Amino acid sequence: MAREKKPVHKVQMTEGKRNIIHQLLKEYDIQSAEDIQDALKDLLGGTIKEMMEAEMDDHLGYEKSQRSDSGDYRNGYKRKRVNSRYGSMEIEVPQDRKSTFEPQVVKKRQKDISDIDQKINF
Repeated sequence: MAREKKPVHKVQMTEGKRNIIHQLLKEYDIQSAEDIQDALKDLLGGTIKEMMEAEMDDHLGYEKSQRSDSGDYRNGYKRKRVNSRYGSMEIEVPQDRKSTFEPQVVKKRQKDISDIDQKINF
């Protein structure tokens, strides 16, 4: 029985994508494939952090730097080492005073995030 072929992703280059690529090449001083991997890891980490911040805003019911009468407040960050398809990285998970925040992007005790791209909807 023949194996089912995976569909091939066709890259469509637009002017906007070219500009983003040029900015990334300049920002990360990309010279090698390893530099690309490091840049992707950094971008993934930043995306995860922003998503967790949005989850914390939703959990607390107010945005960062605002006050609320809920009695629960942001309480710094906890560092967490995770493994992605781009390698191992350290992320900062926001904490709340009452320890009731349960992140969904990267769940508590989750170490492998190689399938995280399925959770990120652009």
